[in-house]
Amino acid sequence: MILRQFPHTEPVAISYLFGCGGHAACAVVDPLGDIEPYLRVADDTGMRIRFVVDTHVHADHRSAGRALASATGAEYVLHTSAEVSFPFHAANDGDRLPLGNVVVDVLHTPGHTPEHVCLLVTDRTRADEPWFALTGHTLMVGDVGRTELAEDAASGARTLFASLGRLKALPDHIEVLPGAYSGSVCGRRLSGKPSTTIGFERRHNAAFRIDAEADFVDFMLQDIPPAPPAAAEIRAWNTGLRAAAAE
Repeated sequence: MILRQFPHTEPVAISYLFGCGGHAACAVVDPLGDIEPYLRVADDTGMRIRFVVDTHVHADHRSAGRALASATGAEYVLHTSAEVSFPFHAANDGDRLPLGNVVVDVLHTPGHTPEHVCLLVTDRTRADEPWFALTGHTLMVGDVGRTELAEDAASGARTLFASLGRLKALPDHIEVLPGAYSGSVCGRRLSGKPSTTIGFERRHNAAFRIDAEADFVDFMLQDIPPAPPAAAEIRAWNTGLRAAAAE
Protein backbone atom coordinates (compact mmCIF):
# COMPACT_ATOMS: atom_id res chain seq x y z
CA MET A 1 0.00 0.00 0.00
CA ILE A 2 1.20 3.46 -0.89
CA LEU A 3 -0.68 6.37 0.69
CA ARG A 4 0.01 10.08 0.50
CA GLN A 5 -2.03 12.82 2.15
CA PHE A 6 -2.11 16.32 0.64
CA PRO A 7 -3.28 18.93 3.18
CA HIS A 8 -4.38 22.27 1.70
CA THR A 9 -4.77 25.58 3.50
CA GLU A 10 -6.47 27.90 0.98
CA PRO A 11 -9.09 26.53 1.11
CA VAL A 12 -8.67 24.06 3.97
CA ALA A 13 -9.09 20.55 2.57
CA ILE A 14 -7.29 17.22 2.23
CA SER A 15 -6.61 15.23 -0.93
CA TYR A 16 -5.24 11.70 -1.16
CA LEU A 17 -3.23 9.48 -3.48
CA PHE A 18 -3.15 5.78 -2.66
CA GLY A 19 -2.75 2.47 -4.38
CA CYS A 20 -0.83 -0.72 -5.02
CA GLY A 21 2.88 -0.33 -5.70
CA GLY A 22 3.22 -3.92 -6.86
CA HIS A 23 0.66 -3.40 -9.63
CA ALA A 24 1.63 0.24 -10.22
CA ALA A 25 -1.99 1.40 -9.91
CA CYS A 26 -3.35 4.24 -7.80
CA ALA A 27 -6.28 6.58 -7.29
CA VAL A 28 -6.46 10.24 -6.35
CA VAL A 29 -9.34 11.47 -4.20
CA ASP A 30 -10.67 15.05 -3.99
CA PRO A 31 -7.81 16.82 -5.80
CA LEU A 32 -7.72 20.60 -5.99
CA GLY A 33 -5.37 23.29 -7.14
CA ASP A 34 -2.30 22.47 -9.25
CA ILE A 35 -2.31 18.90 -10.54
CA GLU A 36 1.50 18.73 -10.64
CA PRO A 37 1.96 17.44 -7.04
CA TYR A 38 -0.25 14.42 -7.80
CA LEU A 39 1.56 13.72 -11.04
CA ARG A 40 4.93 14.01 -9.30
CA VAL A 41 4.04 11.60 -6.49
CA ALA A 42 2.60 9.07 -8.94
CA ASP A 43 5.81 9.30 -10.97
CA ASP A 44 8.07 9.09 -7.90
CA THR A 45 6.27 5.96 -6.66
CA GLY A 46 6.12 4.36 -10.10
CA MET A 47 2.34 4.26 -10.26
CA ARG A 48 -0.22 5.12 -12.89
CA ILE A 49 -3.29 7.06 -11.81
CA ARG A 50 -6.23 4.85 -12.80
CA PHE A 51 -9.08 6.63 -11.02
CA VAL A 52 -9.70 10.21 -9.94
CA VAL A 53 -12.57 10.37 -7.47
CA ASP A 54 -14.47 13.34 -6.13
CA THR A 55 -16.35 12.23 -3.02
CA HIS A 56 -18.97 14.85 -3.91
CA VAL A 57 -19.58 18.00 -5.92
CA HIS A 58 -17.74 20.52 -3.77
CA ALA A 59 -19.06 23.94 -2.77
CA ASP A 60 -15.92 25.29 -1.10
CA HIS A 61 -13.34 24.90 -3.88
CA ARG A 62 -12.97 24.18 -7.55
CA SER A 63 -12.14 20.54 -8.13
CA ALA A 64 -9.06 19.57 -10.12
CA GLY A 65 -10.56 16.14 -10.74
CA ARG A 66 -11.46 16.49 -14.40
CA ALA A 67 -8.17 18.19 -15.24
CA LEU A 68 -6.15 15.45 -13.53
CA ALA A 69 -8.17 12.67 -15.15
CA SER A 70 -7.71 14.29 -18.56
CA ALA A 71 -3.95 14.67 -18.06
CA THR A 72 -3.47 11.03 -17.02
CA GLY A 73 -6.12 9.13 -18.96
CA ALA A 74 -7.72 8.10 -15.67
CA GLU A 75 -11.43 7.57 -15.16
CA TYR A 76 -13.12 10.46 -13.38
CA VAL A 77 -15.47 9.00 -10.78
CA LEU A 78 -18.59 10.47 -9.15
CA HIS A 79 -21.65 8.80 -7.72
CA THR A 80 -24.19 7.99 -10.39
CA SER A 81 -26.66 10.54 -8.95
CA ALA A 82 -24.32 13.50 -9.59
CA GLU A 83 -26.04 16.11 -11.74
CA VAL A 84 -23.24 17.29 -14.01
CA SER A 85 -22.96 18.29 -17.64
CA PHE A 86 -19.98 16.11 -18.60
CA PRO A 87 -19.37 12.34 -18.91
CA PHE A 88 -17.94 10.48 -15.92
CA HIS A 89 -17.50 7.01 -14.49
CA ALA A 90 -20.79 6.57 -12.66
CA ALA A 91 -20.21 4.67 -9.42
CA ASN A 92 -23.07 2.98 -7.60
CA ASP A 93 -23.25 1.95 -3.98
CA GLY A 94 -21.41 -1.35 -3.63
CA ASP A 95 -19.25 -0.88 -6.72
CA ARG A 96 -15.59 -1.83 -6.43
CA LEU A 97 -12.67 0.06 -7.98
CA PRO A 98 -9.76 -2.37 -8.52
CA LEU A 99 -6.18 -1.25 -7.91
CA GLY A 100 -4.22 -4.48 -7.93
CA ASN A 101 -3.91 -5.74 -4.36
CA VAL A 102 -5.81 -2.69 -3.15
CA VAL A 103 -9.58 -2.68 -3.57
CA VAL A 104 -11.91 0.26 -3.07
CA ASP A 105 -15.55 -0.28 -2.16
CA VAL A 106 -17.94 2.60 -2.83
CA LEU A 107 -20.43 3.56 -0.12
CA HIS A 108 -23.13 6.04 -1.07
CA THR A 109 -23.39 8.36 1.94
CA PRO A 110 -25.69 11.28 1.05
CA GLY A 111 -26.46 14.09 3.46
CA HIS A 112 -23.69 16.63 3.11
CA THR A 113 -24.66 16.48 -0.57
CA PRO A 114 -26.99 14.03 -2.35
CA GLU A 115 -24.19 12.42 -4.39
CA HIS A 116 -21.62 12.03 -1.61
CA VAL A 117 -19.65 8.77 -1.39
CA CYS A 118 -17.17 7.32 1.08
CA LEU A 119 -14.49 4.86 -0.02
CA LEU A 120 -13.73 1.77 2.05
CA VAL A 121 -10.19 0.58 1.28
CA THR A 122 -8.71 -2.90 1.71
CA ASP A 123 -5.06 -3.86 1.19
CA ARG A 124 -5.18 -7.58 0.48
CA THR A 125 -1.45 -7.96 1.15
CA ARG A 126 -2.25 -7.09 4.78
CA ALA A 127 -5.72 -8.53 5.33
CA ASP A 128 -8.99 -9.40 3.62
CA GLU A 129 -10.89 -6.85 5.67
CA PRO A 130 -11.01 -3.05 5.22
CA TRP A 131 -8.19 -0.96 6.67
CA PHE A 132 -9.43 2.62 6.32
CA ALA A 133 -12.22 4.78 4.95
CA LEU A 134 -11.91 7.98 2.97
CA THR A 135 -14.93 9.82 4.30
CA GLY A 136 -14.88 13.17 2.51
CA HIS A 137 -17.21 15.54 4.35
CA THR A 138 -19.54 12.88 5.74
CA LEU A 139 -17.44 12.14 8.85
CA MET A 140 -14.50 14.29 9.91
CA VAL A 141 -12.36 14.52 13.02
CA GLY A 142 -14.67 15.99 15.66
CA ASP A 143 -17.68 16.70 13.47
CA VAL A 144 -19.84 15.66 10.53
CA GLY A 145 -20.61 17.55 7.33
CA ARG A 146 -23.01 20.47 7.24
CA THR A 147 -26.26 19.62 5.48
CA GLU A 148 -27.71 22.80 3.98
CA LEU A 149 -25.40 23.48 1.01
CA ALA A 150 -27.25 21.27 -1.48
CA GLU A 151 -30.72 20.93 0.11
CA ASP A 152 -32.56 22.23 3.16
CA ALA A 153 -30.72 21.62 6.42
CA ALA A 154 -33.34 19.41 8.09
CA SER A 155 -33.83 17.08 5.12
CA GLY A 156 -30.09 16.83 4.67
CA ALA A 157 -29.63 16.04 8.35
CA ARG A 158 -32.14 13.18 8.22
CA THR A 159 -30.36 11.76 5.19
CA LEU A 160 -26.94 12.20 6.80
CA PHE A 161 -28.10 10.43 9.96
CA ALA A 162 -28.86 7.31 7.92
CA SER A 163 -25.51 7.55 6.13
CA LEU A 164 -23.63 7.87 9.40
CA GLY A 165 -25.36 4.70 10.54
CA ARG A 166 -23.48 2.83 7.82
CA LEU A 167 -20.17 4.17 9.13
CA LYS A 168 -21.14 3.37 12.73
CA ALA A 169 -21.57 -0.24 11.63
CA LEU A 170 -17.86 -0.42 10.80
CA PRO A 171 -15.41 -1.85 13.37
CA ASP A 172 -13.80 0.60 15.78
CA HIS A 173 -10.31 0.02 14.38
CA ILE A 174 -11.14 1.32 10.90
CA GLU A 175 -9.10 4.45 10.24
CA VAL A 176 -10.95 7.55 9.08
CA LEU A 177 -9.22 9.79 6.53
CA PRO A 178 -11.47 12.83 6.08
CA GLY A 179 -11.65 15.47 3.39
CA ALA A 180 -11.17 18.44 5.74
CA TYR A 181 -9.77 19.50 9.08
CA SER A 182 -9.88 22.54 11.39
CA GLY A 183 -10.43 25.75 9.47
CA SER A 184 -12.68 24.23 6.83
CA VAL A 185 -16.06 25.89 6.29
CA CYS A 186 -17.67 22.44 5.97
CA GLY A 187 -17.72 21.66 9.68
CA ARG A 188 -18.17 23.40 13.04
CA ARG A 189 -16.06 21.54 15.60
CA LEU A 190 -13.26 20.17 13.45
CA SER A 191 -9.95 19.09 14.93
CA GLY A 192 -6.61 20.04 13.43
CA LYS A 193 -5.65 16.35 13.47
CA PRO A 194 -6.08 15.01 9.91
CA SER A 195 -7.05 11.43 10.76
CA THR A 196 -8.94 9.40 13.37
CA THR A 197 -10.71 6.06 13.83
CA ILE A 198 -14.34 5.01 13.85
CA GLY A 199 -13.98 4.02 17.50
CA PHE A 200 -12.54 7.35 18.65
CA GLU A 201 -15.23 9.32 16.84
CA ARG A 202 -17.89 6.99 18.22
CA ARG A 203 -16.75 7.99 21.73
CA HIS A 204 -15.77 11.63 21.31
CA ASN A 205 -17.56 13.16 18.29
CA ALA A 206 -20.70 14.89 19.61
CA ALA A 207 -22.63 14.53 16.36
CA PHE A 208 -21.50 10.97 15.63
CA ARG A 209 -22.50 9.85 19.14
CA ILE A 210 -26.17 10.76 18.69
CA ASP A 211 -28.35 7.65 18.25
CA ALA A 212 -31.79 9.22 17.72
CA GLU A 213 -32.67 10.84 14.40
CA ALA A 214 -34.75 13.67 15.91
CA ASP A 215 -31.97 14.58 18.33
CA PHE A 216 -29.47 14.54 15.48
CA VAL A 217 -31.59 16.85 13.33
CA ASP A 218 -32.01 19.27 16.23
CA PHE A 219 -28.25 19.20 16.82
CA MET A 220 -27.46 19.89 13.16
CA LEU A 221 -29.84 22.86 13.02
CA GLN A 222 -27.95 24.64 15.80
CA ASP A 223 -25.20 27.17 15.10
CA ILE A 224 -25.18 26.70 11.33
CA PRO A 225 -22.15 28.67 10.09
CA PRO A 226 -22.31 31.08 7.16
CA ALA A 227 -22.15 29.42 3.76
CA PRO A 228 -18.74 29.34 2.06
CA PRO A 229 -18.15 32.43 -0.09
CA ALA A 230 -19.57 31.90 -3.59
CA ALA A 231 -20.72 28.38 -2.62
CA ALA A 232 -23.48 28.20 -5.24
CA GLU A 233 -21.17 29.51 -7.96
CA ILE A 234 -18.38 27.07 -7.05
CA ARG A 235 -20.75 24.11 -6.98
CA ALA A 236 -22.17 25.18 -10.35
CA TRP A 237 -18.65 25.39 -11.78
CA ASN A 238 -17.85 21.90 -10.51
CA THR A 239 -20.94 20.50 -12.20
CA GLY A 240 -20.07 22.17 -15.48
CA LEU A 241 -23.58 23.62 -15.54
CA ARG A 242 -22.45 27.22 -15.16
CA ALA A 243 -20.19 26.91 -18.21
CA ALA A 244 -22.97 25.22 -20.18
CA ALA A 245 -25.40 28.01 -19.30
CA ALA A 246 -22.90 30.64 -20.39
CA GLU A 247 -22.73 29.04 -23.83
